[in-house]
Amino acid sequence: MGNRGMEDLIPLVNRLQDAFSSIGQSCNLDLPQIAVVGGQSAGKSSVLENFVGKDFLPRGSGIVTRRPLVLQLINANAEWAEFLHLKGKKFTEFDEVRQEIEAETDRVTGANKGISPVPINLRVYSPHVLNLTLIDLPGITKVPVGDQPADIEQQIRDMIMQFICRESCLILAVTPANTDLANSDALKLAKDVDPQGMRTIGVITKLDLMDEGTDARDVLENKLLPLRRGYIGVVNRSQKDIEGKKDIKAALAAERKFFLSHPSYRHLADSMGTPYLQKALNQQLTNHIRDTLPAFRSKLQSQVLALDKEAEEYRHFRPDDPSRKTKALLQMVQQFSVDFEKRIEGSGDQVDTVELSGGAKINRIFHERFPFELVKMESDDKEMRREISYAIKNIHGIRTGLFTPDMAFEAIVKKQVVKLKEPCIKCIDLVIQELINTVRQCANKLATFPMLREETERIVTSHIRDRESRAKDQILLLIDVQLAYINTNHEDFIGFANAQQRSSQANKTSSAGNQDIQVIRKGWLTINNISIMKGGAKEYWFVLTAESLSWFKDDEEKEKKYMLPLDNLKVRDVEKSFMSSKHMFAIFNTEQRNVFKDNRFLELACNTQEEVDSWRASLLRAGVYPEKSSVESESSGTTENFSMDPQLERKVETIRNLVDSYMAIVNKCIRDLMPKTIMHLMINNVKDFINAELLAQLYSAGDQNALMDESQEQVQRRDEVLRTHHALKEALAIIGDISTTTISTPLPPPVDSSWLQAGQGGGRRSPPPSPTAPRRMSAGQRPAGRGAPPPPSRPGPLGPFNNSGDSPQVPNRPNRAPPSIPR
Repeated sequence: MGNRGMEDLIPLVNRLQDAFSSIGQSCNLDLPQIAVVGGQSAGKSSVLENFVGKDFLPRGSGIVTRRPLVLQLINANAEWAEFLHLKGKKFTEFDEVRQEIEAETDRVTGANKGISPVPINLRVYSPHVLNLTLIDLPGITKVPVGDQPADIEQQIRDMIMQFICRESCLILAVTPANTDLANSDALKLAKDVDPQGMRTIGVITKLDLMDEGTDARDVLENKLLPLRRGYIGVVNRSQKDIEGKKDIKAALAAERKFFLSHPSYRHLADSMGTPYLQKALNQQLTNHIRDTLPAFRSKLQSQVLALDKEAEEYRHFRPDDPSRKTKALLQMVQQFSVDFEKRIEGSGDQVDTVELSGGAKINRIFHERFPFELVKMESDDKEMRREISYAIKNIHGIRTGLFTPDMAFEAIVKKQVVKLKEPCIKCIDLVIQELINTVRQCANKLATFPMLREETERIVTSHIRDRESRAKDQILLLIDVQLAYINTNHEDFIGFANAQQRSSQANKTSSAGNQDIQVIRKGWLTINNISIMKGGAKEYWFVLTAESLSWFKDDEEKEKKYMLPLDNLKVRDVEKSFMSSKHMFAIFNTEQRNVFKDNRFLELACNTQEEVDSWRASLLRAGVYPEKSSVESESSGTTENFSMDPQLERKVETIRNLVDSYMAIVNKCIRDLMPKTIMHLMINNVKDFINAELLAQLYSAGDQNALMDESQEQVQRRDEVLRTHHALKEALAIIGDISTTTISTPLPPPVDSSWLQAGQGGGRRSPPPSPTAPRRMSAGQRPAGRGAPPPPSRPGPLGPFNNSGDSPQVPNRPNRAPPSIPR
């Protein structure tokens, strides 16, 4: 049965499917298949049953096939069927096969005529079939029945397209002979995905049901509505034959008799019928497989290469080997130590491009976040002066002091130093959090051994927490050391004489500006409170320094518009305007003076709230603090307006300068010692602990065998890799066994398929009339069919269906019959 090349080739494809079905990859492989497409009651099921030689498909009215049926026909000595979802169970009664198909369909789709794209896989072994793989798809329906959804047609089309759009899928377009071929849904779908007709084969059914005196000879000769691969006619059993239990063998004999006895088809009898359709499909599948295998082999080889190294490691793997567990434990701990050090030192092999982490984030905490927290702790100048004034008065008591008291300076300095504890503790907490995150990220590589990962995280995190308390104690000790002795002999301390001199100079206007003024920030801001008469809101280029806020016409900073000194300035929030998309804040003078021209406040706007927050932080660094809440203003309103005599005012100014000078020294010292202390007591210590102590701690934690138990996921991964690698190797070996002598036929030449495009437009294009009627062949003449080389042309009337009455006649077209298929 069939050609020798096909008999050798198709079993190899089925063995490939077997090799991959064991690892669950069959659905991912684009193996050559044949999809049967057609409308409801087109005869698809009868064609498939003729292949098998048994009645096994569900029948009935309406949509019966509601799930794709992947049917593998395998030539064997015995006859049975097997479902993939019931592997190992053989069905010898084909009535049971039909019942199982119905039950499996209802299990997934329910009993409401719904459909599902999940296929049913069925293998039929029989001595009466050729080796083919086919997919029976639900018939195309237009009108929903019963509980079917309104879009049932679109659902079926989408499901069919999922199968036939693959380049490796041959399309068997089944169309009844008693319907208008130009409006065939099967041919339209095939044309959508295969416009060149490279992989579409037409099948004409129900030839015996055509009206008397009509025939489909022109279609079968591929002259009317031609396809590149042509048409093959079949005659299936009628519903009466099925109900009467007519044997399929008898049906095939009746089909053969029909073609030999019909005057319009007898010259095509050797290239018509179910047996010839089987051979034609085998040959097309042979060609397709031969074209597909080279790329398929390359794909398999790339997958094998990707798995070779991992499979080699797993192949000699012994899970219960104690030496293996000890070695793995040492390797894992060493790898954890290397990863941790790389993340801290910044030489990691996996660089995070999304956010800062590890050492980079800790560096930012040291040099950006911590200094900012220190700046935020600086108190308001007016409040500082008030505290100094009260300290001086309380130290003098009932007496009027003549000299500036040292104790007032010390009291204010100690109060400021104590405030440093909060940002220092916060800095340690941020570093601890990042260290723990780093440990967690490094432990991800230990996921193969869940107990080891959990125990490692616990031990290292406990050590970090232990070092946290020691680091905090040390930092608090540093603060206490600063409180213990106020060193007024420090080389950077200005002293009383310089403080008094600076105090007197503060009341004078400096004639020359400082050339080394630090620029804190530059950027665009919009001044909102400019009247419409003067041009309205306008954007300027702002430059913030430690002493002033200036704005220019543009960022070239050539044309300065205004310079605002920062003395007595504060920042307040401004609610976002209903009509404006910008976010705003305002700067005002605490002494109720105009800030800008006639304006008591300067209203500035940014595009985002983040920009507002950033500008407020920059102003805070420049000494422009936020406005206190109304509650605080009311509570301190009686004390803010205290009066000071000139002598007391000079003392306050002197101590204020002394405090600023000394706190600058303390802040500089703390900013320098904080990173060093944390690095020594925490980060370096944790690295040393991981290098020297972690392994010993893990050994003392409990049973090492339990510690090195693999996760279930790793066991599954190992088995999957070995299984996949073996299946890939087997598949490559199967491909290598394919005989190079397999017969292949060339692709037929292209044909005029414009009729399909016209059909897709909604109507049928009738052939043009011919001035002369072609000559019909006599029954005795036998032109070459699909089994022999064709003649130059096949004369005959070219109408939709030939009848003895009036039929459209067209000029003779060149022969477009498909090529001969060796038998």
